[in-house]
Amino acid sequence: MIGGNESCTAGPIPMSYLTCLTYILGEWTGVEHIEDYLSYAVYLLWVLFPLAVVLLLPGVLVILFYTSILLLHIYKRKNELKEAYSNDVWDGARQMLATLWDGHGRIWHGYELHGTENIPEGPGLIVFYHGATPADYVYFMARLLIQWKRRCQVVADHFVFRLPGFKILLDVHGVMHGPREECVSALKKGCLLAIAPGGVREALFSDEMYTIIWGDRKGFAQVAIDAKVPIIPMFTQNVREGVRTLGGIKILRSLYERIRLPIVPVYGGFPVKLRTFIGEPIPYDPNVTAEELTAKTKAAVQALIEKHQKIPGNIFRALMERFQTQKKED
Repeated sequence: MIGGNESCTAGPIPMSYLTCLTYILGEWTGVEHIEDYLSYAVYLLWVLFPLAVVLLLPGVLVILFYTSILLLHIYKRKNELKEAYSNDVWDGARQMLATLWDGHGRIWHGYELHGTENIPEGPGLIVFYHGATPADYVYFMARLLIQWKRRCQVVADHFVFRLPGFKILLDVHGVMHGPREECVSALKKGCLLAIAPGGVREALFSDEMYTIIWGDRKGFAQVAIDAKVPIIPMFTQNVREGVRTLGGIKILRSLYERIRLPIVPVYGGFPVKLRTFIGEPIPYDPNVTAEELTAKTKAAVQALIEKHQKIPGNIFRALMERFQTQKKED
């Protein structure tokens, strides 16, 4: 190795450091014209770099979730003595995490929340369109807590409760997986409750056309009827442009229907403009059936999509909306 290094500086024309390094690598590996292979490798890296970025950026959300979990454990450790006299020892933790997520939403997506006047002072069931990730709902929940001091519980899919380390995060924020009686009980206690009837299926297999995939789900409507609360429709503009999925591949859809786990790859994490719009409440009516209320709610969410989302969704257009100075009217 020393001899090779000396040969770089020997002779009438000294080699550059990069040329010298290439020479030494060729001597070490015994490969002739190794500079051609290196040039090809650099070219491939340049070509594949954008692909690597769009596949890795969604991991930022995972990092934020586990950062939140770590902060909760630290908070719990430092506040164990307060549990004896505090009404809710987790109030400070919720504010802390809300600040973290709201900051991420403001910086990365220029997040905006419109229509909060449509949220009743008492209990209500918020029904929303599910994007590829639940990040938009987390931003909504954080903004609601910071500015209006209101908590909103949410119904999540069963697989979420099996994610390693997530138990403390789910418990602190009151995330539930049902059953119907538990949801009704929470609403009767005066809570706000949110649910995406499309769930994981809508998250993975809807696309830039913003197709609502609810199937024959109407349990949420029965919950609202049993609890005698209004339903509040909600939709986030450009939510599918931030993160997209490969749900159009048929074999992935078939595999999901068999094992019911979200194994569909996602990509993106683009800093597109996100605006959450809350529609007018659908009031409780004892004469309306669950089927009729489901149809009304679906129509209300669809109306928000048609009003606030240009279809098909376009990533470049959603990125350019970050630079618009005039806010879109509610």
